[in-house]
Amino acid sequence: MRILTTITVALLLTASAFGQMTQKLTATKVSEYGLIYNLPKTVFDVTIEAERIVNEPGEYYKYAKKYLDEDNPISERKESWRVKSVMVTSRGVADESERYLMQFKKGTSPYLIVNEQNMPLAINTENVPDNVAVDLPKAIAAQPTPLQTAAAQQVISQEMLQSQSSAKRAELAAQQIYALRQSRTELITGQADQMPPDGQAMQLVLDNIAAQEAALTAMFVGTEQVSTSVRTFSFEPDSVSSEVVIARLSNVNGIVDRYDLSGDPIYLSLEIVEKGELPVNDKTGQAKQFPKGGVAYRIPGKARIAIEYKGDILFAQTFDVAQYGVVFGIDPSIFTDRKAPSYAIFDSETGAVREIGAVKQ
Repeated sequence: MRILTTITVALLLTASAFGQMTQKLTATKVSEYGLIYNLPKTVFDVTIEAERIVNEPGEYYKYAKKYLDEDNPISERKESWRVKSVMVTSRGVADESERYLMQFKKGTSPYLIVNEQNMPLAINTENVPDNVAVDLPKAIAAQPTPLQTAAAQQVISQEMLQSQSSAKRAELAAQQIYALRQSRTELITGQADQMPPDGQAMQLVLDNIAAQEAALTAMFVGTEQVSTSVRTFSFEPDSVSSEVVIARLSNVNGIVDRYDLSGDPIYLSLEIVEKGELPVNDKTGQAKQFPKGGVAYRIPGKARIAIEYKGDILFAQTFDVAQYGVVFGIDPSIFTDRKAPSYAIFDSETGAVREIGAVKQ
């Protein structure tokens, strides 16, 4: 039985808190043995992880071949973005157009567990399954390049600072690279004039040599920084199959919303593959009628969600979707049977019945 919002407010004021995210509503005389709830509709969250790569040329890239025999140093600044991963998850939100009154017999006290949006989770049981946590990607900041470390300051000699010639500075930098390599070899072979006192000290010296060599080498070959950005966009399906731009990827700003035309579109396509149907009477072959005073639930449909970028399918999966289903009802008397009351557990994303059984006495 569908009802008006004003009645809902009056009845929910009698509900008692049950946990942080749920409420336990009991059908009593105060509430006229009726409980109010909303069926859910399905919403999709599209989480996009994009990788940013920034290449910066080194000061001496023109001399990379001469001194380091490097054929392909980075010669100009370049920034690029790519879609690294896409994840689509579904969740239920209250459908304000599907609000119902759950009416029970007088003198009984069944109860309903609802979530914070007043959507049904269970009847006559508090054993509500937890939502499965989804491991979503997290943004990763760029790490400092070799030229952004303390070692980069250590390798700049006084002679390099005083020289006005880039060719001369490159020559001095190359000489330092060779000297560092020689020092490492002498340490490893035990031929150094002053050997570290123990293994830990040896490792510290070797790490410092490696950091200085990396900084000097970066002055010739350039640097690359990699970071990731993560954004989530929500999509609520309508009544038909569709294709929409869910977001865009910009070579300058990374992941942007669909209205920002600086980026290339990332498409979401939804195809309805199955619509929910009412149960059929075995004798007549006709669809069953909604039970009088029935506890409304959904029989969901199915849809295939795909995410596409530049012709590549990045994600494809079939989901149960409340909007493509039908509403049916459970005879409320099974929940108030004095000898063998039943319980029910519902899917919070679709409103479907997940389980029905007898309450253990």
